Amino acid sequence: MEHIRTPKVEQVKLLDRFGSNKSVIGTLYLTATHLIYREVTTVNPKEIWIMHHHIAVVEKLPLTTVGCPLAIRCKDFRVIHFIIPRERDCHDIYNSLLKLSCPVKYDDLYAFAFHPKKTEYEREMGWKVINLTDEYSRMGIPNAIWQLTDVNRSYKICDTYPTHLYVPKSVSKPIIVGSSKFRSKGRFPTLSYFYQQKQAAICRCSQPLSGFSARCLEDEHMLQAISKANPNSHFMYVMDTRPKLNAMANRAAGKGYENEDNYSNIRFQFVGIENIHVMRGSLQKVSEVCGTKALTSNDFLSGLESSGWLRHIKAVLDAAALLAKAVGYDGASVLVHCSDGWDRTTQVCSLGSLLLDPYYRTIKGFMVLIEKDWISFGHKFADRCGQLDGDTKEVSPVFTQFIECVWHLIEQFPRVFEFSEAYLLEIHGHVNSCQFGNFVGNCQKEREDMNIKNKTHSLWSFLLENQHKYLNPLYDPNLPCVHEVIEPNTVAFNFKFWRSMYHQFDKTIHPRQSQLELVLSLSEQNKQLEIEAKQLEKKIIELGEKPRTVIKKESFHLVSRLSQTLKATDKMCKERQSTPGTNPIRTVEGSNIPEDGCKDLKPSFSKAEPTLVNLELGMAKMTC
Repeated sequence: MEHIRTPKVEQVKLLDRFGSNKSVIGTLYLTATHLIYREVTTVNPKEIWIMHHHIAVVEKLPLTTVGCPLAIRCKDFRVIHFIIPRERDCHDIYNSLLKLSCPVKYDDLYAFAFHPKKTEYEREMGWKVINLTDEYSRMGIPNAIWQLTDVNRSYKICDTYPTHLYVPKSVSKPIIVGSSKFRSKGRFPTLSYFYQQKQAAICRCSQPLSGFSARCLEDEHMLQAISKANPNSHFMYVMDTRPKLNAMANRAAGKGYENEDNYSNIRFQFVGIENIHVMRGSLQKVSEVCGTKALTSNDFLSGLESSGWLRHIKAVLDAAALLAKAVGYDGASVLVHCSDGWDRTTQVCSLGSLLLDPYYRTIKGFMVLIEKDWISFGHKFADRCGQLDGDTKEVSPVFTQFIECVWHLIEQFPRVFEFSEAYLLEIHGHVNSCQFGNFVGNCQKEREDMNIKNKTHSLWSFLLENQHKYLNPLYDPNLPCVHEVIEPNTVAFNFKFWRSMYHQFDKTIHPRQSQLELVLSLSEQNKQLEIEAKQLEKKIIELGEKPRTVIKKESFHLVSRLSQTLKATDKMCKERQSTPGTNPIRTVEGSNIPEDGCKDLKPSFSKAEPTLVNLELGMAKMTC
């Protein structure tokens, strides 16, 4: 509270950055954790709550005749423009927000002050929702080939790795120690994901300290052991996620990449994902394009193209697809690394696992994936998300890119993900809010030193309690395609601007709602109406009267009806394909439905009888 000079300012204007000179009058409040704006209206005043840790940039603009403008840009892409009547008040708010949005120590983060109405037992159980030992057991690890090693107990070998690591049984501790000394930050090759069907492994590490000619026998033995741990392949891939020029430049600093002449049975591949600085600049250009009010369509599209953002998203997904193909179809193990093994490596390993394993495409499985590949393996959330006042050059949207890649996969495969985009947006928001302890700090060791699990609450239990809000109505776990390896089509025209991410708070931009959100909303409204109808019938019975049925009501199940129609489509397509002697059916690209399949689907969509839905004051006819 010592940073708050002016806790309340009245007669503050809130400008709509896309509306035509629209503004509302309200009161601005500054608390220890939030910036609050409340409209001055007598009927249903609206409130805006912004966590201080969500604030990325605070800008005090030149004084005008109507007041002092204050612009606030947030990490979740919310942009707020205030007009504060007095310059002194504006200056006080500006200085307070600069201090409150960039704390100097972890103890000042919101996670340590957040105390929801939960018992101590509930808080402790929230941290036990995800157990990575159980996750590796689900993969079939440990087994006859892979074992748990305690070489990193107390973080002796690598302080950015977890303590529980899995390596081939043929590898001894001296081999692991020697390999760690030859890898940047001591991040030696270790198991990330095991694909049981092909006995193939996804392993991860950092770049070797090879320079122009250095080699390490222990590191060579480690890679050979990983290759031999897969009985179905006589070679393994080594995937360097950096552009080749960047990797070659690192050789001058004594780092670099593997020399195929020194490692037996490896196939080396560069995939060309740019570094954190390029990604930071790219997203900054996207933000500028999104925030410009009077852009034409051509200017917007050319600005988006020049930012290179979608090109970078495509590069990450290309690498993940290559990884999934090597493991899922070629049956080969793959070792993935970048420079230090906590940014691009994490993106590619987690997305590759998502493509391979349907469990990670469920609500809880996605939590496990983030916990395993991002949190435990030391992605630098504190630095990349700017949690503390530090070097801004370390800030980069690495996790934002991952979330957007998953959204593009949902757009291509809407029936194989249990969750919708609302789930992705919720997680992305909380990564930057610092409301929960999961993402505080740069690695597990830091979180243990801060005693995170005893001082903060876990995000995972919160998400599970509210998982009904994130369900995808098109998901059907009984479909065969749900359990298959998914192959994204990464041609350029499949990548598009994610409006719900970059304009989720701009209420004047239409349309506001996706089709999936509309289906969920209608389904939820119908459930509420049915509950109200039952309550009214109960009251009528209590009054001693018999409820009269004016019209026989048909249950409204939009989601199930849509699912049944899609099932009928799949069944029809399979029957066509299995019928001998028929001509090949040409399908529309990106769809399982034949071009002439609309004739057969016509009866499914043409409903002779309208659906009747109870409303509060009568009956309404709805056709589906």
